[in-house]
Amino acid sequence: MNSPQFTAEPSPSPSPSPSPSPSPSDADPHPHPVPYDVIIAGCGPTGAMLAAELRLHDVRVLVLEKETEPAPFVRIVGLHIRSLELMAMRGLLDRVLEHGRRRPAAGFFAGISKPAPEGLDSAHAYLLGIPHPVIVRLLEEHAVQLGAQVRRGCAVAGFEQDDEGVTVDLADGEQLRARYLVGCDGGRSAVRKLLGVGFPGEPSRTETLMGEMEVGVPQEEVAAKVAEIGETNKRFWLRPFGGGAYSVVVPAAGVADRAEPPTLQDFKQQLRAIAGTDFGVHSPRWLSRFGDATRLAERYRVGRVLLAGDAAHIHPPTGGQGLNLGVQDAFNLGWKLAAQIRGWAPEKLLDSYQTERRPVAENVLDNTRAQMELHSTEPGPQALRRLLTELMDIDEVNRRLIEKIAAIDIRYDFGDGPDLLGRRLRDIDVEQGHLYGLLHRGRGLLLDRTARLTVGGWSDRVDHLADPTAVLDVPCVLLRPDGHVAWIGDDQQDLDAHLSRWFGKPAN
Repeated sequence: MNSPQFTAEPSPSPSPSPSPSPSPSDADPHPHPVPYDVIIAGCGPTGAMLAAELRLHDVRVLVLEKETEPAPFVRIVGLHIRSLELMAMRGLLDRVLEHGRRRPAAGFFAGISKPAPEGLDSAHAYLLGIPHPVIVRLLEEHAVQLGAQVRRGCAVAGFEQDDEGVTVDLADGEQLRARYLVGCDGGRSAVRKLLGVGFPGEPSRTETLMGEMEVGVPQEEVAAKVAEIGETNKRFWLRPFGGGAYSVVVPAAGVADRAEPPTLQDFKQQLRAIAGTDFGVHSPRWLSRFGDATRLAERYRVGRVLLAGDAAHIHPPTGGQGLNLGVQDAFNLGWKLAAQIRGWAPEKLLDSYQTERRPVAENVLDNTRAQMELHSTEPGPQALRRLLTELMDIDEVNRRLIEKIAAIDIRYDFGDGPDLLGRRLRDIDVEQGHLYGLLHRGRGLLLDRTARLTVGGWSDRVDHLADPTAVLDVPCVLLRPDGHVAWIGDDQQDLDAHLSRWFGKPAN
């Protein structure tokens, strides 16, 4: 049997600061030097992940964050299966796992409690609960270690784009210049508003109060009341959080100005209205509110300005998909924008960011709309919830909903071909260990069980693993840097055509 061979071109070492020479431009082969290739507005999970992805390709990145300090409150967010896979692809998973708590991949859809289906198609089939500030810090540290620059207290006040780049105006009057600008600045995105991109959808009809605080009654009393009310009201809970604190979620009295944080008195009032007691809540650590507004940007790109994360889509937090959707946006966009800047992007590669990711967001918005209806206490939605709860006893129904929330059901439209084409490839075993361990550098990968193929003139962008022992049901696959299968087969000429489609013209 042939022994496995892994070939890869050395990647340029990311420099800790922008290099003085400009990168190639898609618009002008001899552009005027600019300090940055990409300016990213917003250093949340989406912005930090995008910065890191760009730095893997030696793109000069500046991240602007309007807040001077990270958010003072701590809320727990969940990393779903696909996001955990992305962390593994970039060598971040062990670092993330140190700070999180695993729980079964179950109970995501509208909070309907069913066991996790067996045999989910992933080596990372669990949910990881992790404090939001911690995942932001880890991703920002990763980006900075790769050479990204982060400036806090810098808000984007305006910008103008031309054929060569974007001039960004900061709130303090400073001007910056880059080839591209990406708005990762949240649901109230200044970049999206300045760009004039529509954000149609539905405004909030209901709001929910969320916070962490201590209670003044025994835990048994809290648990009994929560169990009683939770039978019909899925937007109500008090859960021990540790250190004597409870996570408290309760429906708000109405829709208020999101800019105005709720008070402890607001919580007391709503707890009494719904539970008949305020549980003696006191000593809040943080208080917030969220609504069920659902909106999707009409476009993800206008010229040299792009949108990602909550700047492109907002939806209720049910199912815990928001952070995951944004991180996955960044993973899709990063290598494509880098290819455009480095000068090897095929035509329309950058446009495929919107083509692929906007339908994914549409599907997430639809499933959160459905889940919010199932949270209603009205008789109709409650009847539908009971019916769906019964149907989820069917393994295939339960599995389909879990895969949808966990984002492992996504199949991009790459044309006709086997079902695997366009889907992400799980972290399979290969001779060198695990597949995802070969994707840390953000390059394409030809996984070749025939040991007869070559990546030829694309070796500066695509690695080659010749491994007849790889656990695959097909002879060979070409993976994009985001882990999606771009080609399946064993014919060199057909492979070359697909290498050109995704990775541009060969270097030689």
